[in-house]
Amino acid sequence: MTLQPEPPRNCPLCPRLVEFRERNTALFPDWHNAPVGSFGPDDARLLIVGLAPGLRGANRTGRPFTGDWAGDLLFATLANHGFSRGTYGLDADDGLTLKDVMITNAVRCVPPENKPVGAEANACRPFLVDRIASLPRLSAILALGKIAHDNTLRALGHRLVSAPFGHGAASDVEAPGGPVRLFSSYHCSRYNTNTGRLTEPMFSAVFADIRDYLGA
Repeated sequence: MTLQPEPPRNCPLCPRLVEFRERNTALFPDWHNAPVGSFGPDDARLLIVGLAPGLRGANRTGRPFTGDWAGDLLFATLANHGFSRGTYGLDADDGLTLKDVMITNAVRCVPPENKPVGAEANACRPFLVDRIASLPRLSAILALGKIAHDNTLRALGHRLVSAPFGHGAASDVEAPGGPVRLFSSYHCSRYNTNTGRLTEPMFSAVFADIRDYLGA
């Protein structure tokens, strides 16, 4: 069976998201304004799952978490824990490469007000299922936020009660290629960091746990 881990550029599955894409294409014709593909090597042992592209971040640049505050924190933390090469420069042509990690989103198109609805997550889930199945060395998944966590569990075919969400939580779950450890963190959004719900040390500690696990 051929896997399809990435949606086509003109993906028609979610009418609301298609309309929003088309509206942004008219307003910002130089932006990406299309489903945002995964970023990272195919032999990655860690998959990071976010919620959806940001309007002026990934929807503009075409690379997950690139160009907004969440990306500033995420890419700095990845660099601090040895998961990247080069310098993050807020754009997809900055030359940055990832080491042993791939980044994707549960919903690949930007939603209005950064809030996808359940039907859109359901429609996009087959791409997440295939993305997980496409990584032969996958050992760990990091879900950023509860919605990404729940969608990852559903993509793996598990009930939500089997691995409850919590910042810093980790659960061993079955994946297509064998068992993986599912780590969870509060999303690295500007709101969470501004309110103190997530601090840089809290976020870094999750990656330290992941690095210890992959190293072991």
